[in-house]
Amino acid sequence: MADSDLNSVIVKPDPYAALRFREFRSYLGMRFFFTFAYQMQAVVLGIYIYHVTKDPMALGFVGLCEAIPAIGIALYGGYVADKSEKRGLLLKVFGGVFLCTLIMLLVTLPQFNLRQFDIIFTLFNFKVNLIALIMYVLVFGMGISRGFFGPATFSLMAQILPKNLYPNASTWSSSSWQMASILGPAIGGITYGFFGITITYIVIISFVFIALICIFFLKVHPPQFVPKENIKESLLKGINFVFKTKMMVWAMSLDLFSVFFGGAVAILPVFANDILKVGPEGLGFMRAAVSAGSVFTMLAMTRFSPMNKPWRNLLIAVTGFGLSIICWSLSKNFYLTLFFLFLEGSFDSVSVIIRSTIMQLLTPDEMRGRVSAVNSMFIGSSNEIGAFESGLTAKLMRTIPSVVFGGTMTLAIAGITWLKTKSLTKLSLQDINEQTSKAA
Repeated sequence: MADSDLNSVIVKPDPYAALRFREFRSYLGMRFFFTFAYQMQAVVLGIYIYHVTKDPMALGFVGLCEAIPAIGIALYGGYVADKSEKRGLLLKVFGGVFLCTLIMLLVTLPQFNLRQFDIIFTLFNFKVNLIALIMYVLVFGMGISRGFFGPATFSLMAQILPKNLYPNASTWSSSSWQMASILGPAIGGITYGFFGITITYIVIISFVFIALICIFFLKVHPPQFVPKENIKESLLKGINFVFKTKMMVWAMSLDLFSVFFGGAVAILPVFANDILKVGPEGLGFMRAAVSAGSVFTMLAMTRFSPMNKPWRNLLIAVTGFGLSIICWSLSKNFYLTLFFLFLEGSFDSVSVIIRSTIMQLLTPDEMRGRVSAVNSMFIGSSNEIGAFESGLTAKLMRTIPSVVFGGTMTLAIAGITWLKTKSLTKLSLQDINEQTSKAA
């Protein structure tokens, strides 16, 4: 074999490189089963809360109840993740999620008959059943767990893989998340429609338990870098790093505002029930269409990377995301709506891969937990905040105009970001790597 042929074999990218690490496969299993359960629960809560209240604003409060604790505790969660052993921390986080989900199952049992009680909220003047109020409290508890989950998993992935595999690992990790997001909503809607909420929650609890078991197959990872400063100084150090890194802070801001205005998936129950009239089964497929687009695109990106011009491609993806939202909100045909939801997921997956890769490459090992915490405040809760915004605007502007407004604002955010970051559109992945090496 000639030297040139040998070199071509050596440098040929391996799309399965990260999967060859056994611990990374356990990590993917944990994310897959947890996300499966989480997405099932999101669909079930949406259907159930809207069924109880008949008010889109009530759907917005589901997102708000999760976002408030997730944001409020995120910085402390990052500090804890940096100084803690990751496997033990994840066991505690999943234990909390399992407990909240188990209580949700118990309070929805017919024997409790809590739906006979009604409570009137004066805020926004909407009525909610007592059982819905209990659900809000439990969602709040799961939001607290999420404040620790994001930093812990972000830090853990850096400890189980070499740095040169971060782009490949990010693609597989996001693909696993999106695959679960396809199956979870579809099975959640179908199970709820045919078997009711009790059986659905039994399935959800089963998958949370499997995710919990996957954690036991991870190795013990003591903290490599324990913050020497007090908690205040340590948190400020992480915040200052993020806001001094132009590409990182703009990527976070772009996601925050685009998803804030484009988080219309939260009010899909209204479209399924009142506009398209396809019921909970149709809602499951609508939620799954978004994730199907994401998975299809992410699997393609294991071979065709979007990182040749990452910032340019990120702005293109966000623009496509906004246009897709406008299109499906105006569609009156169920199958056409599924197509545009599929496109929304496809464009969103490109931006997810690019942002997660940028975050992994730009973050020093000793700051991963804290930087991930700041990222969680921007990105991790943007879906929930966007859900609240979508519910509020749907109540004030009516459903379809509110979604069109959100998509239009997403396009505006992409345009403003392009004007402010034109210099970043010329950078390649190699340029980013070189800048990171010089900074280190």
